[in-house]
Amino acid sequence: MSPSLDTAYIPPQDREEIIRHAVWDSVVPVDIDHRAPDGEIRARMDVKAVGGLRVSSARSTAVTLRRTEQLVRKDEEPSLFLSLQVTGTSMGAQNGRECVVGPGEFAVFRSNAPYTLLFDEGVDHHFLRLPLSVLGLPDRLIRDTTTLTFGAGDPLARLAYAYFSQLARSDELHRSDQAAAVLPPSVELLRAVLVSRHGDIAPAKEPMEATLGLRIRHYIREHLADPELSAAQIAAAHGISVRHLYTVLSRAGIGLGDWIRAQRLEACKRELAGAAGRARTVAAIGRSWGFVNAAHFSKVFKDAYGVSPRAWRDRHHRRG
Repeated sequence: MSPSLDTAYIPPQDREEIIRHAVWDSVVPVDIDHRAPDGEIRARMDVKAVGGLRVSSARSTAVTLRRTEQLVRKDEEPSLFLSLQVTGTSMGAQNGRECVVGPGEFAVFRSNAPYTLLFDEGVDHHFLRLPLSVLGLPDRLIRDTTTLTFGAGDPLARLAYAYFSQLARSDELHRSDQAAAVLPPSVELLRAVLVSRHGDIAPAKEPMEATLGLRIRHYIREHLADPELSAAQIAAAHGISVRHLYTVLSRAGIGLGDWIRAQRLEACKRELAGAAGRARTVAAIGRSWGFVNAAHFSKVFKDAYGVSPRAWRDRHHRRG
């Protein structure tokens, strides 16, 4: 996916203003205080919608973001932001409280109250925005859970971080017909995280189950290259039995072995047609996606696409 903003292609003297417009138009209006001179400001930002979620992934040099009282008064749709830290640390302040967020952790901030985010080490973050109204939570609870660090010590927070990070990274999901189905389980998972922070774990059960199928498919895609990928491994990674794994996938009309093979074949098909098709052998590409037997790889590829992997590669790399 092409970035929405990349300062590598912007003259240094224009970067500060273009960054401000990009953030205001695609995320939320904030005052931006860059720590670096104009010529040293660097930023890259990708913005997309996944169902009803607005997702922004950003990397930049050190910066401070301030959501002021004046900007708050212009808020047309109060929202909640999830601020997911990828690397480094950042600090947030809202409602008279502060939090420090490290890798694998996140915090939430509401757009209808002033806040400050400090990125002294630079930005490496995912920001997810959804309307406060869809959460249906009391204002008091929202206020009490802003500027708390949700981190590795909380199993539900770990689940939420992994889930929302995967949503932020998944261009495939963004482009698919399944994107519209993401909002309900995402809302329920976030509700569970916020409510359980107050000691009530009961709301967590339903959203954890509702998001399980999506999380399993993301896990499989991230481990397709592992030739030892198995039902037992996938089930163990999600704390469920193999039987429950098959039940969850069957609800989505997915047969595990066939689906894994189809995903691997698609990955091979892309590589064979791309630059890797010139640089690597057909067998090596097959092995890199879990097909350890070259003859078997050639057979299942031809069964799926009606052409051998070698012929598919040659079709896309004809000599001029």
